[in-house]
Amino acid sequence: MIKSLQLSLCVQLRVIGALLRREMLTRYGRNNIGFLWLFVEPMIFTLVMVAIWSVRRAGMDISVVMFAITGYPVAMIWRNSVSRGKNAISPNNALLYHRNVKVLDIFASRILLEITGGVASFLFLVIIFNFTGSMQPPEDILKILFGLLLMAWFGAALAMVIGSLTERSEVVDKLWSPFSFFLFISSGVFFLVDWLPPVAQQYILWLPMVHGIELVRDGYFGRLFTAHYDVAYLTFWNLFLTLLGLAMLRQAGRNVELS
Repeated sequence: MIKSLQLSLCVQLRVIGALLRREMLTRYGRNNIGFLWLFVEPMIFTLVMVAIWSVRRAGMDISVVMFAITGYPVAMIWRNSVSRGKNAISPNNALLYHRNVKVLDIFASRILLEITGGVASFLFLVIIFNFTGSMQPPEDILKILFGLLLMAWFGAALAMVIGSLTERSEVVDKLWSPFSFFLFISSGVFFLVDWLPPVAQQYILWLPMVHGIELVRDGYFGRLFTAHYDVAYLTFWNLFLTLLGLAMLRQAGRNVELS
């Protein structure tokens, strides 16, 4: 029994690895810097945000560089994961004719690619700006890593749900883009929860991703502000979305097989 499980796990890991390589070649090809765009693209966007906020910093006590890097790349981890999970099934229907390839494998390869790129760009920017003296060293590295883990989990779970829904209805595909933009600007990328009025804080903390960004910022410069987050609340949403997403992917896989 144990050997059978080990064999199955090895097969699925090889499948996911092959899908990862295929996804990288399909998206980035072999020209120019190739798969390095996976890390460079989020870094470019982050540096643009740093430049804009540096011009309009309006007397912030917190370093604009620290504020931007602990916000934008962290939010892009979950947003990019969902974007790649959306419409992931239909373009890859042919792959499902292979016995060992499942719908979950397709999602896993796409999501892992986005999470790797987002986390790598975040860590690279932190290292570079610390080396140049533009940022202070983080106060609690373990808290930062825990926050990144929770945000990656959230993105993966939400990607499965949205990906399954877009497979069922084109309306979800159309509505998700504006809705995801609203979630993005409301997730804490451009503000700290402590800056908001108490009434607004109560409502904004309903969004799970706000807790993740506040946790990462608390780990980096928590002594400079009062963080507002609830790890149990974010974990609950991650578990709920994971179970819902797995159930929906299972049903989506059955529909693909029947068609």
